[in-house]
Amino acid sequence: MFNDFLTQFWPATVDGLSLGAIYALLALGYTMVYGVLRLINFAHSEIFMIGTFASLAVVNLFGFSGVGGFTLVGVVLVLAVAGGLASGASAVALEFLAYRPLRRKGASRLAALISAIGASLFLQQLFARVLIPWWFDVPKDKGALPLQGHFVERADVFAIGDFVVRNDKLIVFLGAVIMMVALDQFVNRTKLGRGIRATAQDPETSVLMGVNIDRIVTATFAIGGAMAGVAAALYMMRFEETDYFVGFLLGIKAFTAAVLGGIGNLRGALVGGMVLGLIEMYGSVLLGTEWQHVVAFTVLVLVLMFRPTGILGESLQQARV
Repeated sequence: MFNDFLTQFWPATVDGLSLGAIYALLALGYTMVYGVLRLINFAHSEIFMIGTFASLAVVNLFGFSGVGGFTLVGVVLVLAVAGGLASGASAVALEFLAYRPLRRKGASRLAALISAIGASLFLQQLFARVLIPWWFDVPKDKGALPLQGHFVERADVFAIGDFVVRNDKLIVFLGAVIMMVALDQFVNRTKLGRGIRATAQDPETSVLMGVNIDRIVTATFAIGGAMAGVAAALYMMRFEETDYFVGFLLGIKAFTAAVLGGIGNLRGALVGGMVLGLIEMYGSVLLGTEWQHVVAFTVLVLVLMFRPTGILGESLQQARV
């Protein structure tokens, strides 16, 4: 077993980092909404799902096929814009329809949590029974929807020992890191970012200082949704298929990554996503691929039991301004 781990160390590391990068981008939506509203937005996984279908529609519309080199980077940017716009708009609509009425009535957090679960189930069934059959002209019982041909021309970029890193995995990792660094700088250096941090720290005082809470909440959902859309574009480039249930496991694992890094901590989402991806891949090598999901959920249980504040521990509410 140990010899197998040494043999598969570099492939597992590269796969873990590329998968963890997707977890990390998706975890940003959970951690931002929790930091501002103290709400676990379980419908965020369906926001990701919407982004995958937006990317699928763009690939099929333009007929991308066998794209490689720098052209692939341009295509991924197009998919990221499409996924980000679709997911960001969906997240804003979700906040406006499902959460804002409860917030204005002073409803409990439990009511908002139940609303999030209901919205998640509604979006799943809406896509499975109405939008997917109409949009892609497939039967209602159709499972995964592959792209019409593989649009990515996978090529070797560089080698680590005997292992060769492919272009798609490298783009996923670099794209996710760039987006997360940009978001971190945005939250820490812009006026809107300061408003988000101020609202997370003390909503009542923020209102007295002239911060529009509704505007901040809308921006938080839009940014978190856009990050999920970018994650969806990277996911489609990496795996090239989707279905209405695609966000379920990924959403739970992204939530695990957010908790692992420190729920409400943007940099914690990056750390938690990468660490979770590596743990999953290493666990698959040691225990077998059938244990991959079990490893992720075991991590969630252990973190909640022994370090509920996560690796970094500091949340948006406690962040130094």
